[in-house]
Amino acid sequence: MSWFKKNGPPGEKLPRIENHERRVKTEGLWQKCAGCRQIVWKKELEDNWNVCPRCGAHARIDAVTRLKLLLDDGAYEPFDAGLRSSDPLGFVDSKPYGERLEASRAATSLCDALVSAEGKLDGRLIQICSMENKFIGGSMGSVVGEMITRAIERAIERGTPLVIVSASGGARMQEGAISLMQMAKISGALMRLDEACLPYISVLTDPTTGGVTASYAMLGDLNIAEPGALIGFAGPRVIEQTIRQKLPEGFQRSEFLLKHGMLDAVVPRLELKAYISRAMKFFVG
Repeated sequence: MSWFKKNGPPGEKLPRIENHERRVKTEGLWQKCAGCRQIVWKKELEDNWNVCPRCGAHARIDAVTRLKLLLDDGAYEPFDAGLRSSDPLGFVDSKPYGERLEASRAATSLCDALVSAEGKLDGRLIQICSMENKFIGGSMGSVVGEMITRAIERAIERGTPLVIVSASGGARMQEGAISLMQMAKISGALMRLDEACLPYISVLTDPTTGGVTASYAMLGDLNIAEPGALIGFAGPRVIEQTIRQKLPEGFQRSEFLLKHGMLDAVVPRLELKAYISRAMKFFVG
């Protein structure tokens, strides 16, 4: 087997090849599915809009990807992208609220936890808002409330349907009562949309909780959710500790809510655009 040995000049030390140099660099190329626990090639997962090709489990996607999924050619015109929270309370917990905002802006390239836009869905012009869960848990503060309210007002002014995709931990505690006021503000605007006879379709994704569930997320003319999405007000662990009872299997998941009349439909991500398009035709012809 001497032909496998590399011989240099007598006395010459051959370079040592470290183990990590021999290994093929695969970090970041694979991802474990939260549903079937199988290792999935990340590129395959992304090409399937983050739906596991093996078991159909729906992983989370960001706000911009959501717009690309739902709108024709992924094209849209953004609105109010420069709105920023002024940190009205000067709130500090483990770190100042201002620092949290800056870190989230750097991580997501967004000014707050929402993208508000106008685009076409199967050729029909709509107003659409998509929440970004990576921005302080997709929490609803004064900026999110203002952006959604303005989107509703644009829908009324231009006579277009409205779609809101929720992905949120609820009202933003760092803005105190100001964030809670957004619940009433948006609900009042949605009443005006209803009076204008324009449809509002609410899409609930994982997670949709807290003050968002308690307001606009459940106020749609049609409330639909993705499979397996966590939807509720308080979290299941808090409820169990409060009532001191074991919760039923699948509690607060979209299929459980559909069974108990809290949702109109559970629609897989890859069928969502076609489903919303059919609903629009039913509502407005």
